[in-house]
Amino acid sequence: MKSATAIYTSYDPTFRVNLVLVRQVLAHPAMRILLIGGNGFIGTPLLRNLRDSGHEVALFHRCHDAGLGDVEQIQGDRNRLSEYRNDLRRFAPEVIVDMILSSGVQARELMGIARDVAGRVVAISSVDVYRAWGVLHGVEPGPLEPLPMTEDSPLRTTRQLYPSETLQMMQSIFSWVDNCYDKLAVEEAIMGDLQLPGTVLRLPMVYGPGDPLHRFFPLLKRIADGRSFILLSDDFAAWRGPRGYVENVAHAIAIAANSDHAAGGIYNICEEPTPPELEWQRKIASQTKWRGRFVVLPREHMPKHLLLPGNAAQHVVASSERIRSELGYREPVESDETIRRTIAWEQKNPPSTIHEQQFDYAAEDAALAKTA
Repeated sequence: MKSATAIYTSYDPTFRVNLVLVRQVLAHPAMRILLIGGNGFIGTPLLRNLRDSGHEVALFHRCHDAGLGDVEQIQGDRNRLSEYRNDLRRFAPEVIVDMILSSGVQARELMGIARDVAGRVVAISSVDVYRAWGVLHGVEPGPLEPLPMTEDSPLRTTRQLYPSETLQMMQSIFSWVDNCYDKLAVEEAIMGDLQLPGTVLRLPMVYGPGDPLHRFFPLLKRIADGRSFILLSDDFAAWRGPRGYVENVAHAIAIAANSDHAAGGIYNICEEPTPPELEWQRKIASQTKWRGRFVVLPREHMPKHLLLPGNAAQHVVASSERIRSELGYREPVESDETIRRTIAWEQKNPPSTIHEQQFDYAAEDAALAKTA
């Protein structure tokens, strides 16, 4: 016979989230936590998670947000963080979670200030620090990197991962990215400090409501436009890369911020298993009731606008076993529900700018016709 918890969880996905939060409150005392840049895509659900768990949270960001109610807000520029040392000391956080570290300069300044005002720093990093990501982007020489990537896997030796045009594109979307973007340097500063313990969280490609990159949009637009087929190159169709749903990622960050066991630790956050891109897109399409088909073509037969740069032979499959075993992380929102919520948001919130060259249907029709 099912327990009441099992029955409610099976019918109401949000019950599972609330149950996890209740257990978190019971297991850990309330803390004072400062979020730097915590009102964005990931920071918003993180703030909600921490507050629901009973923590006292302050937010350091550029503009006052009246919608945050009684959350303490410290207005300021993170690139001049030292000017706000007294404000941070007044709040006296036990933990600082920095969502928007871009460079080693920022990270070193943060640690210098945090030594006087906090007990630990949690820094948000990225799986782009791994050598495998560099091989994928064609900036790391040598053979393919073995998988899965653990927190002890080799890191990039090339410091400049992204070309200037890609960096400019990132800056147009993420205002916190500076010209010296380098998560490797961030990690070195956080974990190399001898006076203050740090925690590093390596994030995957994050999707969900509010996604500034609109990762689902190209597929959903083709479906909405009534396309009967969708093309994928054979290398991209087989490629596997790490993903995480925004609320689940925020939950993982909250667990790490709340756990003394995370001090001095580095953790991958990602969903497991990691399906190939074709399987992932089929999962999304199935929820829209699309009746079309996916067509996989050799790379040389693909239209140019559908070709992605890099070496897709290098898969980027990460292991999240450490955060699951050491900190007890589990995704509170299951996979089908994460996709459903993301589709619903994307359909109501298309990107403000649509690059029509990405949807050259005449070229796609011609490419398919050549293979018939």
